[in-house]
Amino acid sequence: MLRLRDGDDGAFAELVQRNTPKVHGLVFRFLGDPQAVDDLTQEVFLRIYRTAGRYQPAAKFSTWMYRIVANLAFNVLRTRRKGHAVPLEVSDTRDGETFFADVRDDKTHAPHQRLADDELQAQVARAVAELPENQKIAIVLNKYEDKSYEDIAEVLDCTVMAVKSLLSRARENLRVSLEKYIEHK
Repeated sequence: MLRLRDGDDGAFAELVQRNTPKVHGLVFRFLGDPQAVDDLTQEVFLRIYRTAGRYQPAAKFSTWMYRIVANLAFNVLRTRRKGHAVPLEVSDTRDGETFFADVRDDKTHAPHQRLADDELQAQVARAVAELPENQKIAIVLNKYEDKSYEDIAEVLDCTVMAVKSLLSRARENLRVSLEKYIEHK
């Protein structure tokens, strides 16, 4: 990153090559949307490139990059929360016919159905996706990226105690959300 900051454009290609898998994984874990991964990953690297001249190595590069990913993911999540309507009635412009679109309900499951491992993973991913933004970022960085409390605090611009609190609340929210999928012993 320091080479890029100092004008070495070849360093950018190296940064992209080294970090694309990591950024892809983070974006997917934050958003849970495979279609958004490439676009948001590209936006992350555009931001890195545009701000390279102002980069100051106060923290590790990866921490700085995670903060960019988290901020962009926050923006996408906020936009999604504002909602967008799914039209149920769709007109076919060729012959003027009207038909109704199918709308999936991802939250319905037969109560008697035992979930397979991949279904449980999908439920965990859904539960993580439904966490408040800071909790989601903290849990993803801690559990999936093995980041320390200190690193997470830098990404979220908060204290280590705040990270511990976020993780505690995230774990409790996940426990409650996944309670019906986990066998009690």
